[in-house]
Amino acid sequence: MTYLKSVRNVFALFLCLFALAAQAQTAAPAKLPNVVILATGGTIAGTGATSTTTVGYTAATVGVDALIKAVPELQKVAHVSGEQVFQIASENMGNEQWLSLAKRVNALLAQPNVDGIVITHGTDTIEETAYFLNLVVKSRKPVVVVGAMRPSTAISADGPINLYNAVLTAGSLEAVGKGVLVVMNDQINAAREVTKTNTVTTDTFKSPELGMLGYVVGNQPHFYRASTRKHTVDTEFDISKLDTLPAVDIAYTYANVGPTAVNAFVAAGVKGLVHAGVGDGSLPTKVRPALSSARAKGVIVVRSSRVGQGIVARNGEANDDELDFVVSDTLNPQKARILLMLALTKTNNTKEIQRMFYTY
Repeated sequence: MTYLKSVRNVFALFLCLFALAAQAQTAAPAKLPNVVILATGGTIAGTGATSTTTVGYTAATVGVDALIKAVPELQKVAHVSGEQVFQIASENMGNEQWLSLAKRVNALLAQPNVDGIVITHGTDTIEETAYFLNLVVKSRKPVVVVGAMRPSTAISADGPINLYNAVLTAGSLEAVGKGVLVVMNDQINAAREVTKTNTVTTDTFKSPELGMLGYVVGNQPHFYRASTRKHTVDTEFDISKLDTLPAVDIAYTYANVGPTAVNAFVAAGVKGLVHAGVGDGSLPTKVRPALSSARAKGVIVVRSSRVGQGIVARNGEANDDELDFVVSDTLNPQKARILLMLALTKTNNTKEIQRMFYTY
């Protein structure tokens, strides 16, 4: 009898504990992350004349509040707030906007009640803004840049699901310390490696050869790898007191190219020049003297390639040691320009700048 009474008491205690646990779970649901959406314009905020207008639409017409309101599911995965920092098409994004945006991102991430940032952006220069932020953001908290290939008014607009996935990722613990990310088309890519590969399709953003980092599936980001290059808090770049960036331009190479572009950039007073060469960054006979002259005048010259994939090998297609040039490693010309601008805020020493290109 005593034994049965003890069993009943234990069972009653178990039921009591189970009820208390259920009550506590009901009273205290899982804490949602705080994610701030910084809107800059672009196609994700664009509108077209009809629901079938997917080209020839007007970018940057929808404000951040409307973007958030269009995806009510966001409130189920994060406490979301929004700020309209710019309202432009991304072909108009420039150094001034980058510095302003980066400073705002750093200020927000320094707040303990902000867990992650999402930046809505036009796709034309999304990879450049993402890489710039990857080098200057000073936090391990997630920063996700997102856009769309179809305006908000189009049939099957990709903006809403892209924004939803971006907020999911920015609010996740899995994305902490991964650097700045670009999330579109259910895929997660690293800012350093991603590029736009198609003018109109929704699967345009890819990381050639090196591959994406993961997927967003089932309301959760899934990471399969991480970039090994240093980023965010591990970089040496500090833009907190910068109002401008050094002038750096890109000279594109093609068959029968001459020195006109290089000479014009040098005459305009650039501090750095990225040569988007053919193949492995080859230097055409007509261009080499102009680049050599530019270097003699103090301009830092970086050999890159228009190919878009692969390493530009030092002392491969040119004697970089003799010419005192820098090679871009795997960075495409537009990203090489960004790193060179930031490098020039620290040094004019080509050996140090080459180290940076192998580090970041």
